[in-house]
Amino acid sequence: MKIAEFLPANPNRLWDLAAQIGVRHAICKCAPDLTGLKAPDDFESLRVIHERFAERGFTLAGLEGDQFDMNRIKFGLPGREADVERYRNMLENMGRLGIPLLCYNFMAGIGWHRNDTAFPLRGGALGSSFDRRTTPDTLTEFGTLDKEALWENYAWFIEKVMPTAEAAGVKMGLHPDDPPVESLRGIARIMSSTEGFRRALSLSNSPSHGLTYCQANFTLLGDADRTLLREFRERVHFVHFRDVRGTAECFHETFHDDGPTDMAAMIRLYREIGFEGPIRVDHVPTMAGEANDHPGYGALGRLFAVGYLKGILDATA
Repeated sequence: MKIAEFLPANPNRLWDLAAQIGVRHAICKCAPDLTGLKAPDDFESLRVIHERFAERGFTLAGLEGDQFDMNRIKFGLPGREADVERYRNMLENMGRLGIPLLCYNFMAGIGWHRNDTAFPLRGGALGSSFDRRTTPDTLTEFGTLDKEALWENYAWFIEKVMPTAEAAGVKMGLHPDDPPVESLRGIARIMSSTEGFRRALSLSNSPSHGLTYCQANFTLLGDADRTLLREFRERVHFVHFRDVRGTAECFHETFHDDGPTDMAAMIRLYREIGFEGPIRVDHVPTMAGEANDHPGYGALGRLFAVGYLKGILDATA
């Protein structure tokens, strides 16, 4: 396994901290609003970012998230053909530069969602939480989208992009819905159950078509016994190392050493199934002295979590 960190496209203190703690693999979201450049379907923009990391001794191991607006694809709206062509260009650019992984999701309209990003944790640290009971049920600007329509849009997307990903040598890791509930504000969420993932992975046998095993989400959506992880062991392309307490309808993030999951057992299981890809800590607490302006991605929480992960990797080697 290769420990990776989620780093911005522009060098900052996190780059220095990652290097100092011995992390040499980077995962990056290269959306224009974060980079000041064009989206990564533009080869020169992606090349610039790739070279920045290389010059500082990092391997750009993958991209994560929506790199440009995906709503026309996810909602099946006019213009999606142009957007999926941009997506194919991005995959080809990744292949040309040797960037082997794309972590993506198919959450339409509403992505990562929490009710509270200042949930009190150990020692006054802050985490995030979700509670269905306090989530608005009013519709968004997108109106409603039912489950089967979203499945049709996802199947169309996979048919269009997976041959390009395979030809480019890029592995696409599907991330679960977060939170993994069946719908939010009238919009279906289909990657919220083990059955949903089986259906998704049945759409293509391409070696590029796999999953991002985000531990906490898969626990919440029903894979607490890790049956799905073992079943699709050869299609696990990326791991998010984190934990939560609660259920899909009501949960909160935890420190990596303070949740219900046996984290050392998870690392032993990844070794057992032969996973050798990138693994990164995710959704860390905001700790003393830090502003909570980037919930889940504070520097001190990352240092703690990476140290904890490195210790488990050494102890289970």
